[in-house]
Amino acid sequence: MKALLVLEDGTFFEGRSFGSREERTGEVVFNTSMTGYQEILTDPSYRGQIVTMTYPHIGNYGLNETDIESRKPWVEAFIAKEFSRVFSNVRGTSTIEDYLIKNNISGIEGVDTRAITRHIRTKGAMKGGIFVGEELNIKTLIKRVKLSPDLVGRDLVKEVTCQEPYHWNDAGKYKVICYDFGIKYNQLRDLANLGCSLKIVPAQTQASEILSENPDGVFLSNGPGDPEAVTYAAENIKKLIGKVPVFGICLGHQLLGLALGGKTYKLKFGHHGANQPVKDLTTGKIEITTQNHGFAVDMNSLDKNKVEVTHINLNDQTVEGIKHKTLPVFSVQYHPEAGPGPHDSKYLFGRFVEMMERGK
Repeated sequence: MKALLVLEDGTFFEGRSFGSREERTGEVVFNTSMTGYQEILTDPSYRGQIVTMTYPHIGNYGLNETDIESRKPWVEAFIAKEFSRVFSNVRGTSTIEDYLIKNNISGIEGVDTRAITRHIRTKGAMKGGIFVGEELNIKTLIKRVKLSPDLVGRDLVKEVTCQEPYHWNDAGKYKVICYDFGIKYNQLRDLANLGCSLKIVPAQTQASEILSENPDGVFLSNGPGDPEAVTYAAENIKKLIGKVPVFGICLGHQLLGLALGGKTYKLKFGHHGANQPVKDLTTGKIEITTQNHGFAVDMNSLDKNKVEVTHINLNDQTVEGIKHKTLPVFSVQYHPEAGPGPHDSKYLFGRFVEMMERGK
C-alpha cells in the first residue's frame, strides 16, 4: 500500500507501507550503520525519532530474542530503501516485518534514502510523519507534522526509564548503582563482566537514596531527548559529585556536563552510526565509535579550572568526553558498549572499575 514520508518543511517522499500501518510522527534522523538494525530498534535513545537507514538492504539476517538492547523497540518509525521479507540466519527467529507489526511500528520502503539523508544533512533534522493510504492530502499532512511534539524541551526519559529498581549480576565485587535514563543491556553486560554487581534504578531516584546504599560507583546511562528538560536528573547528579565515582555515557554524559555547570545545545543533524572518529586527547589515540545523539555539551560553557575535555569528534570538533580534574568523575558522548560495533572504546569500563578500586 502507498505510504508517504512528509517533512515539516513541505518535502515529501512516496514509498510503500511496511510493518504497522499506523500514522507516526517524530524527528527524522539518519543512521549510517551497515548492521545492527535490531539494536537500533531497541535502543531507548531513539524514543521520539523516525530512523532512516542509509544502508539500502535491511532485514536480511532477521531478528532474534538475544540481541535486543532493552525490553522493547522504541523508534517511532523505520525507513529503508528495501526491507527484506525473508532472512537467512541460524539465530534468526522472525522477519523484520513480523517484528514491526508485532510491536506496532510503522515503516516505509521504496524511498530514496540517499535523498532523505542529504536533505537532513543540508537542512537539519526536522519533524516528519509516515502516513499510509491511497488518498492523502499533502497540505493536511504537513499541518499535522508541524503540530506534532517537538524534541527540544521535551522530557522523554520519563517514558523509557524503569518503574521499579532491579538487579543484574548480584555476585560482583563492585557495587554499582545505574541510573536508567534509557539504559542498554550491553552496558550492563560489560559492567557485569568486569565484576560489577548492578542495581538499576529509575531516573527520578534521589541522590540521598543512592548514597544511603554506600555504592562503590554510580553509572549514568544513555537516553533520549533534550538533556536540559531532565532537570531532576542533573540536580541529583550534582549531589553525587565528590561523594562517589561517577561514569556517564551519552545522555548521562550530557547530564553530567549540566551538573558540572555547563550547557548543552542541539546539533544540526546529530551523530547516528557506527563509524564516528573520536580522538582521546589524553593518549592521542583515535577511536572509531558508535554514536546516537542529537545534543552535545558546549565546550566553552565548562569551567576549565575544574573540568577537562578528554575526547573530541574529529568530524566536527564537538565534545566527546570530559573528566573532573580532581574528583573521580568522567563521561563520554559515544557508546563503548556498542554491539554490534567497534570495540575500540571498551577500555572505558575498565577505567571506571580502576577508579572504584582506588576508592575502596
